[in-house]
Amino acid sequence: MSVAAAAALILSGLTATAATAATSTVTPTEAVEASAVDSGIVRAAPVVGFDPGTIIDDALFFDGGAMSAAEIQSFLDQKNRCTNGRCLNTSTASISSRAAVVSHRTGNLVCNAVEGGTMRTSELIYRMQVACGISAKVILVTLEKEQSLVTGRTPSERNFTYAMGANCPDTAPCDPNHSGIGPQILAGVTSLKNYSAGRFSRQPGVHWIGYSPNANCGGTNVNVTNFATAALYNYTPYQPNASALAAGYGLGDGCGSYGNRNFYNFYKDWFGAPTRAGWTFGNLEMIEPLAGGFRVVGWAADPDTTSAIEVHIYVGGVGYPVIADGTRPDVGAAHPSVGANHGFDARVPANPGQSVSLCVYAVNAVGKGSNTTLGCRDVTPATGSPQGTLDEVASAEGGVTVRGWAIDPDTLSAIQVHAYINGRSYRLTADSSRPDLSRHLLGHGTAHGYSGFIPAAAGSYEVCTYGINVASGANVQLGCKTATAGPLVEKARVPIGALDSVTVAGTTITASGWAIDPDTAQPVSVHLYVSGAGSAHMANGTRSDVGNAYPAYGSGHGFVVSKDVAPGSVDVCAYAINTVAGANPLIGCKRVEVKSPPKSTPPVGSLDEIATSAGQVSVRGWSFDPDSMASGEVHVYVSGVGYSLRADAARPDVAAAFGSGRESTGFAGTFSVSPGSHRVCVYGINDAAGDNPLLACSTVVVP
Repeated sequence: MSVAAAAALILSGLTATAATAATSTVTPTEAVEASAVDSGIVRAAPVVGFDPGTIIDDALFFDGGAMSAAEIQSFLDQKNRCTNGRCLNTSTASISSRAAVVSHRTGNLVCNAVEGGTMRTSELIYRMQVACGISAKVILVTLEKEQSLVTGRTPSERNFTYAMGANCPDTAPCDPNHSGIGPQILAGVTSLKNYSAGRFSRQPGVHWIGYSPNANCGGTNVNVTNFATAALYNYTPYQPNASALAAGYGLGDGCGSYGNRNFYNFYKDWFGAPTRAGWTFGNLEMIEPLAGGFRVVGWAADPDTTSAIEVHIYVGGVGYPVIADGTRPDVGAAHPSVGANHGFDARVPANPGQSVSLCVYAVNAVGKGSNTTLGCRDVTPATGSPQGTLDEVASAEGGVTVRGWAIDPDTLSAIQVHAYINGRSYRLTADSSRPDLSRHLLGHGTAHGYSGFIPAAAGSYEVCTYGINVASGANVQLGCKTATAGPLVEKARVPIGALDSVTVAGTTITASGWAIDPDTAQPVSVHLYVSGAGSAHMANGTRSDVGNAYPAYGSGHGFVVSKDVAPGSVDVCAYAINTVAGANPLIGCKRVEVKSPPKSTPPVGSLDEIATSAGQVSVRGWSFDPDSMASGEVHVYVSGVGYSLRADAARPDVAAAFGSGRESTGFAGTFSVSPGSHRVCVYGINDAAGDNPLLACSTVVVP
């Protein structure tokens, strides 16, 4: 922050001295009035409890769940004293959406992504609290100490332009790229977190901290005990001297500075003591959405012990205890009194697709103090394509076996897995118990293993499995492995097969099915018994469905047998014949009814005309079979020589007489014959068994 800016708002928290304050447009009296109006604040009372090495505890400073958006708005409404209509509690802020920020120095996450837009300022404060893990209380206090925006009576446009004092160095003007309430909150909160996550400038340890920008005013070595206090000194690099502390909210001597003093005062008066001896502390550094839950990373310690403490992670109200005992040299370096073994990296379950509140608490272990909230976030487990592995493909007689696991992040139910071998697919269900995956599968449970036998002829194969997607995402290859299918071994096993169907057509039955002897890929014999009469047949016909189901044996194991039988009830039974000594199992019996052929109605028709010409005889007429709507057939005999004609010519007169559907029933034909007398006869041909009636006969003389 610039000295000129500090002079304008001394008691709002900038690093001004009394000398620079003389140029301010705000008198000391006005400044005190603006900053110390709240009930319970005595303007001239000295500051009690201020420790330059621990201005505020990490647990309070880095609390991403300190206040809800509604609580922030209520607080602003309560503190509002604005009289000029330009008020923080009614203001809106605009920012662009921003991706997650990662420190280029350390690679650590600084802030999660922030959704942009125009919103109430209270909503932006809440979003930045959650994204960066900086308490909304800290943000509100910073807005007050920098520009009196929480309680000021007449906030100006300039106050909003430089709301957080972000990117306003003492030696240069404020950066115009960060002007306005939205960009200021975005930049200021990000900086407060980056000081620790990015190991920026001052870190915990002993540092020379001056009393003011005036080097002649001096300073002291300060043992900065935590990241929060280090962040405040990076943001406002001065400590109050004795005169500033004695003045309470007022002005001290010419070497006084007030930014960090006022931060302490405002926080204490508004939210209680900023330092809590014995309270647990730590940092929630990352929540990573996983399938069925979350990965939660951070550290936690109790100042009263070097032993590891418990961290309680609550997901939608369900708690999961974790021991924070992971090695964290950075924590040990910053807090040597508690040591380095205080990290945690835990996985906790949650139901798929449901947004849930996740809160992390450092649990007090011994001595004085209490539990501390490390942060709360509204989070949703990962979604998308299936996840899993193909753990093993092993050789087996007549095929291979597969084993693995699979889940879909969008459902707790078991999903389908397709195994592919030699171009063929086999369905498996991932529903078997896999207790070894209890840590990995989180909320999905452990009943998501798959295994099965995949038949194949002897030889080496690549086997691949795929998790079949349920909702969002796509099918995913779980893995591919090579294995050798073992040959079939003669074990006198009983044949298998089926009599699939027995159909009847007139007095002919047709039986079909398949048969395999498990001890050989060669075709086997099938004995078919029809009403007690047996006959042997080879089951060597092509049945691709059988080959797909039993690839080790091939597809040449089908049979189709037709037999003429007498009308009545007919029993058909089939037996698969063993290739060696052993049982010949019945593979099916079916009873069918064979009916006597129905009597067919004879065709009807007429020979309308017989005409002769030189060496020719012509006939014309119509005919149809009453049992069929198809075009019929007629046979013409000329002196014993037969000819066939289709009765399919247009005859609307026949349709008019016999009804719709009989329009195409006419026939006509001309035949070459020798001159002389000829006997001409025409017959209607039945479409089934039955009579073929004579339509007419006539004797004609051909010239």
